[in-house]
Amino acid sequence: MGFKTIIEPFRIKMVEHIKMTTQKERLAFLKNAHYNPFLLQSDQVMIDFLTDSGTSAMSSEQWAGVMRGDESYAGAKSWQRMEAAIRDLTGLEYIFPTHQGRAAERILYTYLGGKGKTFISNTHFDTTRANIEYSGAEAIDIPIAEATNPEFIHPFKGNMDLKKLDALLKEIGSAKIGGVILTVTNNSGGGQPVSMENARGVSKLCKKHKVSFFLDCCRVAENAYFIKQREKGFENHTYKQIAQEMFALTDGAVMSAKKDALVNMGGFLALKDKKLAEACKSLLIISEGFTTYGGLSGRDMEAIAIGLDEVFDPNYLHYRIISTTYLGEKLHNLGVSLIMPIGGHAVYVDAQAFYPQIPVDQYPGQALVCELYKAGGIRSVEIGSVMFGKYDKKGKLIPAPKELVRLAIPRRVYTQSHIEYVIEVFEKLLQERASVKGYKIVEEPEFLRHFTAKFKPLT
Repeated sequence: MGFKTIIEPFRIKMVEHIKMTTQKERLAFLKNAHYNPFLLQSDQVMIDFLTDSGTSAMSSEQWAGVMRGDESYAGAKSWQRMEAAIRDLTGLEYIFPTHQGRAAERILYTYLGGKGKTFISNTHFDTTRANIEYSGAEAIDIPIAEATNPEFIHPFKGNMDLKKLDALLKEIGSAKIGGVILTVTNNSGGGQPVSMENARGVSKLCKKHKVSFFLDCCRVAENAYFIKQREKGFENHTYKQIAQEMFALTDGAVMSAKKDALVNMGGFLALKDKKLAEACKSLLIISEGFTTYGGLSGRDMEAIAIGLDEVFDPNYLHYRIISTTYLGEKLHNLGVSLIMPIGGHAVYVDAQAFYPQIPVDQYPGQALVCELYKAGGIRSVEIGSVMFGKYDKKGKLIPAPKELVRLAIPRRVYTQSHIEYVIEVFEKLLQERASVKGYKIVEEPEFLRHFTAKFKPLT
């Protein structure tokens, strides 16, 4: 019989000070940050769930690799180790290092995109969509129908709708398709996994219509965990074997190594086609750096090579997924409406259900991230109409499909007591939620407005 307590499969060797703040201090900090948690200073935050990107704690082996980093401009040994680790995982021939995932997205989607082109995904995340739309192309999301119901239980809610994909590829035509992108796990869709069956179906349709199929693989190890646990036929596969099988279905992959490579900086682009790779290589050299460092230091590349191995450790992955599920289930039992089942890297709160009195054009998700910070010093991120909303020709908001708040949990950073504290903060917010008001945007950029927009509370 197993034990109820989930213990971290690591010991803490170094600690970082958390500044304990009062609610009065946090109110002033939030006001100075224009009610946007992205604009808070890190020492003003007690529990940081803003993102799981680049916020992992590296292992002693990774830190040892940092000291071994070869900082040669060309042909560094650290690059050779990183390239070998990526090739072993992906099976793809042409591999380019980038300083992070969005750089790889920009290189690939700038070349394949442009006016008149369309990209199709289970759900594009913010930087992916921004890079595509900045090129002049269109980004279309086609998650399965079950993904639209937050409470509906489905083992692979991150899947792409294959019937819609087939219909869109026929309607648009292969010449106008920049690419089909499968994001694993589906971040904007609630951190939900994608099945191997679905990936095979996407691959088959892309081959049928002669369009490129790319994997956004920043959480591929977490996705592999769900496949092993939930999909028939993979019970005896290792997590790495599952990931390798998924890569084998694709024409290329983009990765922010700041997630499942367990590092603070880095990413890569991996491709099968030589002609496409040559074009991307030129863009890489112009904008990122030479092909054997691409904006990364040798020490970063060492850490990535080691992290890509450590992330597939069964004990780590079990702890990672089960501890995230623990937080989600505790909140759900309190009556907090969430995207269910709980995803791999984050818990997604349905902010519209949490604050039903706040209309979408007053941004209930932004209200919730502000209340979490004010009450407990917890920084989170809105994934709703601030992040994905658009305006029609008259300037009226076209809301996002869901009004969510993501609690993205950094890897190997927080302990059980931190999580218990977060649960207590939600208990407090539940008691006070009827009096909470919405927000209005007073200043915003054209693209990725959630990063730097300024807000004002409504009274």
